[in-house]
Amino acid sequence: MKIQEADAKSLLLAQGLPVPAFEVARTVADARAAAERCFAAGAPKVVVKAQVLVGGRGKAGGVRLAGDPAEAEAVASAILGMDIKGITVRKVLVAPAADIVREFYLGAVLDRAARRILLMGSAEGGVEIEQVAAERPEAIVRIHAHPHLGLLDWQARRMAFALGLGPHLRAAVTIARGLVRTMTAYDADLVEINPLAIVRSTAADGSEVLTLECLDAKITLDDSALGRHPGLEDLRDLDEEDPADVAARAEGINFIKLDGSIGCMVNGAGLAMTTMDLVKRAGGEPANFLDIGGGARADRVAAAMRLILADPKVEAILVNIFGGITRGDEVARGLIEARAQQERDVPMVVRIVGTNADEAGRLLTEARFETASSLDEAAAKAVAAARSGGSR
Repeated sequence: MKIQEADAKSLLLAQGLPVPAFEVARTVADARAAAERCFAAGAPKVVVKAQVLVGGRGKAGGVRLAGDPAEAEAVASAILGMDIKGITVRKVLVAPAADIVREFYLGAVLDRAARRILLMGSAEGGVEIEQVAAERPEAIVRIHAHPHLGLLDWQARRMAFALGLGPHLRAAVTIARGLVRTMTAYDADLVEINPLAIVRSTAADGSEVLTLECLDAKITLDDSALGRHPGLEDLRDLDEEDPADVAARAEGINFIKLDGSIGCMVNGAGLAMTTMDLVKRAGGEPANFLDIGGGARADRVAAAMRLILADPKVEAILVNIFGGITRGDEVARGLIEARAQQERDVPMVVRIVGTNADEAGRLLTEARFETASSLDEAAAKAVAAARSGGSR
């Protein structure tokens, strides 16, 4: 689950990381009021940033500076409602603009192969880390945190010196350890600060002060662990999620959209992956991963069918059900109900074995469904149906 920058910054703050003050505004008036508070606190300029879950906001015009409240209002008016990579901007972050001396990248990601948290840093911040990794992989410093103790002090110091942050050693160590701590505290897959910046400010006596601050934040949370963290589910931004994903979650269906033309409905994750493999072996491409789970009743089957048919690229549907907890006749009734309601006439091949499979076969035969006795046969029929014309 991706969360917005402002929410990610709030989680960093909760773990004691240095994040500059900010406010979130959904209207132009709120943005102006937030800017007025920033200027009243002594900020020479403010930054107004679109809150969308995609990169490239700056290049798209979604990050702008303003020198007074009126300009901040005009900037917010231009950004709110803007389309950035297909997403409409519905809120902005308003914060004092930072006088940046130098930018760095610091991020923590789950390294599944090593079964540890991997801390990555680069002295080339402010740009996409993927670009740095592709063009200059030697510019990225990598350190695995201890699996039980987290990032140790000596590891954090090593990262700081490698990035040239020796003059800000204490702050760099605090941030590096806090980044890993944030990851474990919230069961995150990714915690990223880009840029981590040395920021110039002026003290009360007029002297120059340089501090290390987290100017941007990106966090991805593990959906499977949300039950352990009351309140984190509220950070989900439904405005930016695919409606199909929202509908699938509401129905308790595991669904991932892919790029193929064969819609797949299966019960069980392992069986679903096998089904997708056999579709590819038969010469087709799966349009989705869809696991209706054990004990699926007719209403869930009908909901799953609606999810599949919502994808206009689907030209045929393969249903593969192994009846254990799931009753084959319940699935058959759901398929019959779904076909009666569907707006597109899409060829469907059904293979049901296990609990109440005979009753399911009778119901499907009476309803004139195309059936198959084996998964290989079902996959071949579905691919052939898609090639022969798909939706009619």
